[in-house]
Amino acid sequence: MAIIVIEVMPKKELLDPAGKAVLGAFHRQGMSDFHEVRIGKRFELHVEGDATAAHREKAKTVAEGLLSNGVIEDIVDIRVEDSPA
Repeated sequence: MAIIVIEVMPKKELLDPAGKAVLGAFHRQGMSDFHEVRIGKRFELHVEGDATAAHREKAKTVAEGLLSNGVIEDIVDIRVEDSPA
């Protein structure tokens, strides 16, 4: 079994309020090593057998059409991973 992983992040030029909240919590806890936090989404599409080029193309289509909002988000990675099982 293969897993197609899609990672989506807010566009760099946009504010990330959730990331800012996490960064504030880090600083309140005394963790000042981190200067920015951005929160994104990870999707895992499980495929029986090996992931083919057709699977990858469908995953890209799904990522662009359903899993991300192109106005405010970028698809930063689409990759195939082996299932840990």
